[in-house]
Amino acid sequence: MEQTLYLALVFLAIVVLLALRRPLYQALLGGLACAVLLYRIPLPAAVGQAVRVFTDWRSCSVLVSLYLITYLQRMLEAREKIRLARQDLNGLFHNRRINAAGAPLFIGLLPSAAAMILCADIVKDATEGYLNAKEQAFVTSWFRHIPESTLPTYTSVLLMSALSGVPLSRFMLCMLPPAAVLFLLGWLPCLSRLPKDPGTPPSADRRQDALGLVRHLWPLLLILLLILTCGVHIVTAVLISIAALAAADRFRAGELVSMLRSAFEVKLLLNTLLVLILKEFIAWTGVLAMLPELLSGLPVSSWAIFALLFFVGAIVSSSNGIIALGAPLAFAAAPGDLPLMVLLMCVCHGAYQLSPTHVCLVVASDYFQVSLGDLVRKTLPRSLLFCLFAAGYYLLLSRLF
Repeated sequence: MEQTLYLALVFLAIVVLLALRRPLYQALLGGLACAVLLYRIPLPAAVGQAVRVFTDWRSCSVLVSLYLITYLQRMLEAREKIRLARQDLNGLFHNRRINAAGAPLFIGLLPSAAAMILCADIVKDATEGYLNAKEQAFVTSWFRHIPESTLPTYTSVLLMSALSGVPLSRFMLCMLPPAAVLFLLGWLPCLSRLPKDPGTPPSADRRQDALGLVRHLWPLLLILLLILTCGVHIVTAVLISIAALAAADRFRAGELVSMLRSAFEVKLLLNTLLVLILKEFIAWTGVLAMLPELLSGLPVSSWAIFALLFFVGAIVSSSNGIIALGAPLAFAAAPGDLPLMVLLMCVCHGAYQLSPTHVCLVVASDYFQVSLGDLVRKTLPRSLLFCLFAAGYYLLLSRLF
């Protein structure tokens, strides 16, 4: 109990500092300091956990992919491909709302926090003057993560399927209604207020617009193809895409060298680094492993206990962290339980959109210059509504299967 109280105090410190309008890096540093003091983490261990971010490829690859995607963005901007892709979207759909929702959904197929930058560019262009910065950050983050709840391009889905014994095909079919609800929860409060007319003339040739969209965004399509069909890691896929774009568009050596510096976003990388260190500190404490015992004494059904465990665990650590810990416990007595897998994935997804350890939220808040607290407050009611829907959907599926 004492250990979980300490964890609450660590997150409270971050929330208070954000409420005081301190920069995100200061709030995260405050949380790290509280973790060291409350859990009495020895200095060598604290340094070791911080260094682990660079020695553990799973953590380090987040920073590397963030930088490489930013570099790819600079290349696309240099040839005005993002601006031309926006024009293609306008011509193809001639609908500002679809532009704002469709681009994050498509780019969200990329399992990388850095993809948020590309999403944010298009969302800002489609919503500027109609939504404020907090709403723009919410739309970008919310729609970009919808694919993460369902598709096997993400580790969390693959891990849950492996531990539950549920075939991916059955899981993805049952996740269609939750994905539709996620779409509606983002569409109704924000995008429904946008005018449909994007302010450009209707297209005279939508076929050409579709071809133009592929022509201007083929580096992103190449990354997706490499990941989905060949199983290539995100870092390798982006490097291949950068090399292909450099050759196809005949980038000069001087251009490529100049982008090495401009793609280095110090604030973005620093905030991301601190989030990764915080996750390592939490993992070191072992507090996540204590949550099942703490929650087991609650007078509620077992499925509700596991849902609560996954909700709290996803906020505290990450989707992957709580799945690795909680899924073996949840499915020990009910292997292959499809309704339970759907429930836990939905709850995990909703909770992780509120987590201060979620790197994507850091990227979105940095891009739109809003506090992480502002973004979480915008997201909170939608995440809670989605989790309530997940509970009802679980009860329905339990009757059907």
